[in-house]
Amino acid sequence: MTRGAAARHGFGVDPASASAVAGRARTENFPVASLLFPRAVRPHLRAIYAFARLVDILGDEYKGDRPVALDELERELEACYESEPTWEVMRLLQPTIRDCELPREPFLRLIEANRIDQRVSSYETWADVKHYCVHSADPVGRLVLGVLGRAEPELVALSDDVCTGLQLVNFLQDVPRDLVLGRVYMPAEDLRRFGVTELAGANEPLRRLLEFEAERARGLLGPGEELGRRLGGRSGRGVALFARGGLAALEALERAEWDIFNGRPRPSRARLALEAIR
Repeated sequence: MTRGAAARHGFGVDPASASAVAGRARTENFPVASLLFPRAVRPHLRAIYAFARLVDILGDEYKGDRPVALDELERELEACYESEPTWEVMRLLQPTIRDCELPREPFLRLIEANRIDQRVSSYETWADVKHYCVHSADPVGRLVLGVLGRAEPELVALSDDVCTGLQLVNFLQDVPRDLVLGRVYMPAEDLRRFGVTELAGANEPLRRLLEFEAERARGLLGPGEELGRRLGGRSGRGVALFARGGLAALEALERAEWDIFNGRPRPSRARLALEAIR
């Protein structure tokens, strides 16, 4: 995707530029938490974050042919391993891949999640949603563990739960946005269980559904403290903050009485800072 092509398709800046991606980071949990990590690993975490954001931009906002753009991104990823990529975000990612010996699979899963978004608009069961999260969320945690050199199976399992929980929190916050994109991530079986027939405005069945899914998310985020304890040190504190940020977001939703239609309830930076010093 050239810079000119990006402008023609409605972006003010090239979405594959590092500055465009960094502009999305001001209030998000991942960049805030990453400040707790040792200085030496922060550039690697920023490179992973930039890739994940780039994939989402291409899958959610790109005005051209999104599957073609995602295919092009996969070719850029392959170039990171075999030659030299051309997109700025990917050029910054390549040293992280090489220095940390990161495998292709988590990156490919993130791309596949956005391919799924182009062809799937709803999910019947929680198992279906969780399978989507295996592609859309869990790879990020696995890449973080890869950067830390701690990709032991038991830590990966804890990380997968936390990342799925964080993804579910985002789904709860973003119901209106996802509707605009033509997607519903709340399981259809749960919609029926709570009698939800309207997702475009506040109503009591939807409030009860959001409360139910929030409890599910809390259970998934619970292993975050154990994961942080096992990792130890600054890195453990940083990883634990990912989960705490998700729990703080759930508290913000609760304080807003599950009103997701008048702004996106989320914890303040001050709230995340308090969690960081716990």
